[in-house]
Parts: sequence; C-alpha cells; structure tokens
Amino acid sequence: MSLGLRLKQERERLGLSQTALASACGVGKTTQINYEKDVRSPDAHYLLAARGAGIDTHWVLFGESAALDGFSVEDRQQSSYGSEAEPSRAYSHLAKIPLYDVEGAAGAGRTLESEEVVGHFTLDADTTQQLGIHGVRLVGVRVRGDSMIPTLADGDWVVINLDDVNVAQAGVFLIWVSGELRIKRLQRVAGGAVLLISDNKVYEREMIAPDQMHEFAVLGRVMLRLGEIS
Repeated sequence: MSLGLRLKQERERLGLSQTALASACGVGKTTQINYEKDVRSPDAHYLLAARGAGIDTHWVLFGESAALDGFSVEDRQQSSYGSEAEPSRAYSHLAKIPLYDVEGAAGAGRTLESEEVVGHFTLDADTTQQLGIHGVRLVGVRVRGDSMIPTLADGDWVVINLDDVNVAQAGVFLIWVSGELRIKRLQRVAGGAVLLISDNKVYEREMIAPDQMHEFAVLGRVMLRLGEIS
C-alpha cells in the first residue's frame, strides 16, 4: 500500500473530506488530492498539522504504528481521535493534547477553556513517561512573533504543562498579562516581583510589580517545542 493510499484511509477513518483535511493542514484541496494520488509527497509542516488533526502520521509514512501493534486495519478504521465517545482499546494509552491557536491574542482570558480547539496532537504513554509529563494536563499553543528566538520561532507549536506553574523553578511559561496570552521566560525577584524575559535580546525585560499581580497569571510551563529545524 502506498503512502498516498494510507493517507486517504486515515482521512476516511476520521470522517474528513479532502477539503476539510486540506484546510486543517494549511494546503489546498488540489494538493491534498495529489498527496493521496502519490503525485507529491507531504512536507513536514503538513504532517505536523495532520497529526494534530488526528492522522496517524507514523503509519502513513512507514506503514506501521507502535500505537496499533496487534490491531487490524478494521480496528484502525473503527477508532477516531476526534470522537467524544470512549476511545477504542487501540488508542486507550494515548495522551490526546488539544491545540489552541491563541498565542498573542489580545483580550484572551485567564484560561483556555473558552478558546476553540483547532486540532489535537497525540503522545503515547511511554513517551510522556520518558518526558516526565505522564498524567498531567497538557495543551498545545502556537507561538507568535520573534521575541523568544532562538528558543522558539514564530509558528512553532509548544506543549504546555498546565499543572506546573511554579515560577520558583526557572523556565519558559505561558502567561496571561492584562488580557493577553504570552510566552516568556520568568524569573522571581526580591520583593515578590516577576521578570518577563525574552530570549531575543532585542526585547527589553519587563517587570510585573507586586501591586500589578491582579493583571498577571501563570497558566503553565512550556515543556516541548514542535517546529521546523532551520
């Protein structure tokens, strides 16, 4: 079975039209058709977006999937990442991470609950355990702007651990500041203030003073980066 045919079967398993999957992956319908006919091969950006939409990209690329060892094509076709029903046994050990395209959105709330989920990214239990994030609340957020270059680039996806808001341990965090969601490196300073640090040295450090804490909240720690290697 060719890559294109496996891609088509995955799309049909999820109940998506060619137009719907193409839109979710940032390409046109004609490009989607060419992928499925093996006229062209999908690039890294498409595959990352497709995985977020629920496509088992490892199976599409290699014709096998560690997540489905021992299960038939029928098992695969009967299961769906996007279903709200109880997951099938084939996917019961996968962490399904919702993706939000909200970074830098002015007027955003202190939580992501009211935001639209634009896709999902999946990690198996072995991977989450190795990364030390098994059993925690995870979300994906798209990076906007160049303030965190070279650590994070515009358009990258980052995985956020919502259960880790401990600023005492240095790191990069998703934060809420005066109605805006941002990604910054945080540092506690004397007196209870917090420094917002951009890895891009063009940007000045910002300080959140103790009397400004009502306009500041830490939503979670950035754990993983998903982006193109330049």
